[in-house]
Amino acid sequence: MRAEQFLDKSSFGPLWLKNPNIAQSLESCILRGAHDLNQYTILAYVVMPNHVHLLIEPRLPLERITRGIKGVSARDANRLLKRPGCVFWQAESFDHWVRTPAEGEKICHYVEDNPVKAGLVSTPDKWPWSSAAKK
Repeated sequence: MRAEQFLDKSSFGPLWLKNPNIAQSLESCILRGAHDLNQYTILAYVVMPNHVHLLIEPRLPLERITRGIKGVSARDANRLLKRPGCVFWQAESFDHWVRTPAEGEKICHYVEDNPVKAGLVSTPDKWPWSSAAKK
């Protein structure tokens, strides 16, 4: 069984991102990287209670983007959780290169439909921390 199937049900691992303040802070970090810092173009994203999906067209090395998002968001989340200096994110991340426009569309739909599949909302646009809600 794929790891995503466990994560999608929002019952595996810490649920820190379920906290609306932490989810909003992480979303702001993702949007800042795209709009203010011009590090990437966002194609789709979703902040789930225990994981994040981000589909981007990077303008910098992916590890630099990931390090920036994880570093800033971990500091902010740990401040809100009153656990400064603690590990927030797992060390690894799972990346995948999109090879065709059709594959990109499929992944975009998968990302934005994640809260629906997890039973959190009835339609993707109802999940506040996602690109679907901003369309």
